[in-house]
Amino acid sequence: MAKNVSKKKAAEVEKAQGLRVVTAPKTKPYNDIDLNNWKLYSHIKTGSLWEFASRDKSNGHSYDYHGNYIPQIATQLFERFTKKNDIVLDMFFGSGTSAIEALNMERRCIGVELKQDMVDYVSKKFSKKELVTDVNIICGDSASETTKEKIKARLEIMGKETDKDKAQFVVLHPPYDDIIKFSDKKEDLSNCETTEEFYYLFEKVAKNAYDLLEKGRFAALIIGDEYKNSRVIPLGFECMKRMENVGFITKAIVVKNITGNEKAKGKTANLWRYRALSGGFNIFEHEYIMTFQKV
Repeated sequence: MAKNVSKKKAAEVEKAQGLRVVTAPKTKPYNDIDLNNWKLYSHIKTGSLWEFASRDKSNGHSYDYHGNYIPQIATQLFERFTKKNDIVLDMFFGSGTSAIEALNMERRCIGVELKQDMVDYVSKKFSKKELVTDVNIICGDSASETTKEKIKARLEIMGKETDKDKAQFVVLHPPYDDIIKFSDKKEDLSNCETTEEFYYLFEKVAKNAYDLLEKGRFAALIIGDEYKNSRVIPLGFECMKRMENVGFITKAIVVKNITGNEKAKGKTANLWRYRALSGGFNIFEHEYIMTFQKV
């Protein structure tokens, strides 16, 4: 008891003399945020409404692929839910936003991309050394067991000593049903004949993601809704249900503006406004970022 009292008294003296009292960082198992100095992290968004004026095109990022999510989302998610050297698993890799930002933030990344030509294109964004040590791109169907085994094999090489075949964070940014056709492959979720088939295949991807994620860690779903047959199709909330079906618990639902996600519509913006007024619907100006935890 006397020892503890003397420590407390010494701290009070240091404070009175204007000296800095050094304490050990207080962090969670899933990030490097020092909760003893939580006021220093004002740049991290903790609200449920995220607005960004434009897309970040610095530090290796570019808008070279229609449908990729903006890098600021990765920055926020990775700082909040990962530690340095953690492995981010992106189940819909696309143009590599997750990997570029993972490297910028001293993380690593495994990405799954269905199209071989896209894999070849994105691979050129990284050095040969990075493609060995920090980034691995797997060409395959994220919903398949074959691809799941390929990811596990790579995790065993890149992974930590504990939970060696597990990733520490998962990103899921699927096609928004059939709004944009990304390929002519039947495995492509944007080619599903029905929205129910889209949900079915997405749930298979979600199950693979759940199995490949370390217990206690987080996943993020980035998705928007669609308007079809004169009605709103709530893709976001339906996919949230599929995430919960496979075992995830929902932690947050963030609404984000879509500024910077689309190329300028120009005159067609007026056309969409006319259609909205005529058809009784509203034009989508948001998407969702939903976070989940494996418990």
